[in-house]
This record gives sequence, structure tokens and C-alpha cells, in this order.
Amino acid sequence: MKPHSPLTLEEFQHAQNNILGSAIRTPLVPLNVALADTEIYLKLENLQPIGSFKLRGAINAMRSADPKKLEAGVWTASMGNMAQGVAWGAREMGVKATVVVPEDAARSKLAAMEELGASIRKIPRDAWFNLILHSHNYPGMTGLFIHPASNRHVMAGQGTIGLEILEDLPDVNAVVTPFGGGGLTAGVASSIRVLKPSTRRYACELDTGAPLAPSLKAGKPVTITAEPAPKYASGFSGAPSVAEEMWPILSNVVDDSLLMSVKELATTIKLLVERNHIVAEGAGAAAVATALAGRAGNGKIACVVSGGHIDLDELNQILVSAANNLPKNKIG
Repeated sequence: MKPHSPLTLEEFQHAQNNILGSAIRTPLVPLNVALADTEIYLKLENLQPIGSFKLRGAINAMRSADPKKLEAGVWTASMGNMAQGVAWGAREMGVKATVVVPEDAARSKLAAMEELGASIRKIPRDAWFNLILHSHNYPGMTGLFIHPASNRHVMAGQGTIGLEILEDLPDVNAVVTPFGGGGLTAGVASSIRVLKPSTRRYACELDTGAPLAPSLKAGKPVTITAEPAPKYASGFSGAPSVAEEMWPILSNVVDDSLLMSVKELATTIKLLVERNHIVAEGAGAAAVATALAGRAGNGKIACVVSGGHIDLDELNQILVSAANNLPKNKIG
């Protein structure tokens, strides 16, 4: 796939119209933690019908496609959230959906895919990453392939989040998105840059597997060796590199990629439940974790809570055993 040229305001506005009636306009609410010189806001994409922002990009991609190409069905490669978005859209449009998943995909996400009518094909994790980063194909798969990150219509759909943040918080100083495949970060950072270039635009990554941060530092995509991450964080940790076709956009619109530890992530999942009564998966809590640590700077910071899919037994373990080092601040 060729590298992408910059996304335009017209593409975001077209996507905004395309997703009407399927994806909802999610609220932007304050985090109930008082901090000196900083206000953290939560863009609650976990409230989408599928529990994730991915519905925006999936719906936009499918509604932008030639209807004839949809007749043979659609397929995607996903650990869960994009799969649900594609399955939801396929059900709306009356076409079949197939999802290629890594063998260690979370149980909760697999069950949700099947409930939406998608067929599932499991493949080794290495082969899955090769599909995502390089081949964009897999033996035996037919129909329209919707890449979970680098499909241009997917990025434009995710970028509608940025439009909504600026409508609700025009004086926002920084926006933070979790980085997995890069579609969310590329879309949101691009829409923010188009409309308010003075706003800082950050990705964030778990330090066990973070390809974007060293790539930005090196000025080119680099390959890393990821360490094992908790299953609740597997959706945005562990990719060995940044996809080459994504690099031109990401390197142009992202100011930096901020890292967090597993301990910080677990603590933030617990904090979101206790302070705002919000259930977030690992990626969903990531932006908040980095903002709480002060890495996104001061001012008004919008954090995209990207999804809420987490196995209940994992959530229970975090709530019971996560280190009790929540910020010693008053509830706002």
C-alpha cells in the first residue's frame, strides 16, 4: 500500500455525515480528580454501541465503498474492537463479515463478534501482525478487506472524534490518543491539526511494546522487540513496528508518543471506576494514565477513552489487587 497523503477537512466532514445514525456523538466529561494547573477531560468512546471508537471508521469505510464490492462480504484483521465495528456495519448493510484474529484475542471480544454474526478465523500472532503491517491479505480470504488502521476512510471516521472534541472544548491545549495500529491517532491528530494546529497532539503507548516513540525519535520507522503485556492491554501493545504507509501521516501530525508502565495503566483503570464510574479497557485508560502522570503537560487535556472491553475477571483482579497509589487529590 502506498503512503498516505494528509487527510483533509472535507474527508472528516464526509465521514461525519456517513456515520450518522450508527455511531453516536459521545460526551466529553471532566475527570473527577483535582490537579494543579491541569484539567483532564474524557472523550467516552466506550459508550459507542459496540463499546469502542472503531465503529466510526468501520461504518465510514463500508458506506464509502462501492456496493458491488460488498456483495462478496467484508473482512478485517482485528483483536476485537474493529471486528465488532465491521460486524455491526455488515449486519446493518446485510452482508457477511469475517474476522481474522490472533490466537490470544480476548474472550469478551470474540464473544461480542459472534453475537454480531461475524465468522472468526484464528491465526498465529506473528502471522496476524504480518497481515496488518505488510501483506494486507491472507490465504483463503475473500471479499472487501477493511484494514483496521491504514484504510483512509477508517482514519477519516476516527478523525470525527477530533471534530467533536473541538466543538465541545474549543480551548483544549492537548489531545491524547492510545496508539495501536495508528488509525485513531492519525485520524484524531490530523483533524485537530487541520482545525486548531496550536493544540498539542500526543499518542501514548505501553512501555512493554512501543514502536511509535522510538520511530519518532529516529525520524523513521524502527523495529522493536515487545515484551509480554497483560491481556487487557494486548490490543495496543506488542506491534513490532509502525506500518510504512502510516508513517508519513503519523510523523507529520503527532508531536510525541508518551509511555506508561503496566502499573500506571492498572491504577488508572481502577481510578476511572472509582472516580467516574467508567469501565475502560487497557487502551481506553492509557491516555488518562499519561495525562495523570503529567507527561502531556498542563492546561486542558482531552483523553480519548477508546473502549470499554475488558474481561470481568481481569477487571475484578485489577480492582482488588492494583497498587493503591491513586492521586491524593480531592474529587472534583
